[in-house]
Amino acid sequence: MKLNKIVGYMAMAGVLSTSVFASPVMANDAPKEATSSTKAANEALYRQLPFSDNTDFANAHKGFIAPLPQDVIKGEKGNVVWNPQQYAFIKEGEKAPDTVNPSLWRQAQLINISGLFEVTDGVYQIRNLDLSNMTIIEGKEGITVVDPLVSAETAKVGIDLYYKNRGKRPVVAVIYTHSHVDHYGGVRGVVDEADVKSGKVKVYAPAGFMKEAVSENIMAGNVMSRRASYMYGNLLKSNEKGQVGAGLGTTTSAGTVTLIEPTNIIEKDGQKEVIDGLTYDFMMAPGSEAPSEMLWYVEEKQMIEAAEDVTHTLHNTYSLRGAKIRDPLAWSKYINAAIERWGDKAQIIMAQHHWPTWGNENVVKLMKSQRDMYRYINDQTLRMANKGLTRDEIAANFKLPDGLAHSWASRGYYGSVSHDVKATYVLYLGWFNGNPASLDELPPVEAAKKYVDYMGGPDQILKKPKRITRRGIIAGWPRW
Repeated sequence: MKLNKIVGYMAMAGVLSTSVFASPVMANDAPKEATSSTKAANEALYRQLPFSDNTDFANAHKGFIAPLPQDVIKGEKGNVVWNPQQYAFIKEGEKAPDTVNPSLWRQAQLINISGLFEVTDGVYQIRNLDLSNMTIIEGKEGITVVDPLVSAETAKVGIDLYYKNRGKRPVVAVIYTHSHVDHYGGVRGVVDEADVKSGKVKVYAPAGFMKEAVSENIMAGNVMSRRASYMYGNLLKSNEKGQVGAGLGTTTSAGTVTLIEPTNIIEKDGQKEVIDGLTYDFMMAPGSEAPSEMLWYVEEKQMIEAAEDVTHTLHNTYSLRGAKIRDPLAWSKYINAAIERWGDKAQIIMAQHHWPTWGNENVVKLMKSQRDMYRYINDQTLRMANKGLTRDEIAANFKLPDGLAHSWASRGYYGSVSHDVKATYVLYLGWFNGNPASLDELPPVEAAKKYVDYMGGPDQILKKPKRITRRGIIAGWPRW
């Protein structure tokens, strides 16, 4: 399919006008105070997790060069694309409000550390100008831009911030790590397509990139956009009783999503490319966090670029917005292969979300914990399924071992153990739970009518739920 046709289809689907994650609608219901149960559960986390360990905060601040511009970024029609003050209520060092899970509050504090950062000599990142990071690598002739955010508007502000602090250098290459929109959507904010067509700028991407980028954002674009509003909390106001962050970043921009077709495809594992004088050793990772994805090692920088396969969170293996289920077994094997290939020499690992990790021992420790987490979810889900437990029974009884459960990078800021366990079950066994009665169930409305009828009608039902006990059981209600 020609790129102009693809772009046309994306425009018809609404993908090119605003982010697929964004929604202008806000919830009107007044938020409530935390209940005593919520307060107790939140307080218990302070005793369970290592809040005294501030390593992540030190790393998130390391290399700071300049803050983000504080002006609201707007589109051509005056629409708000990005508000850098939207999460100003999150203050580093403050205890979590009663209404926010302390672990999530800590993650939000870390993500809110914003600006232009130096990762190592000649490598820079712009963080918290969108859901994802934009990485800039200086080379022999110019710069290589890695993953230019969601929107052209935020990407342009990001590249201008780099130019202001590092000087104007030509973009000679763009690299897309994978096929999700937050890793390519702002490309036209950093390069002109004419320069790509003339050969001045090369665009690198993993095999299958265009197919997967288009299939996700067109064929399922409308429903995925709608569901993404629920997943990312875009219907909630940004405050301590609403949305405090999206786990991978604070939120997504709502600007113009663009795409330029790759000129250079990374086809095979172990493929090496010299890009602007630097040696990139590529590793293919299809079916991990995205259907089309790749990691790489920059030899001269002793740096692993982990795309989105090694981050500071337990990642979704199933995205609630709707996406193909990701394979935790393959995911764990890719990380293990990266350890075997680069683990003895890498001094830095960074991803296109969150902050980098420095020092060989720390790099390998993070990779091993992420590897073990995805592998444990895969293996134990299958073990319990083979013992006869259903999908929901496994999720209800599944726990990570303490070594993983107490690691900050294994916490469920972007997904949960329950979500990933259910996804793994479905990946191997599908939606059928083994009970023939569930093969052709009534749709929810019709089933609800019958439940009400079987329980004696609405008048009888309303007489029974008099109170809620501390366990949340409705007094007098049948216990099925």
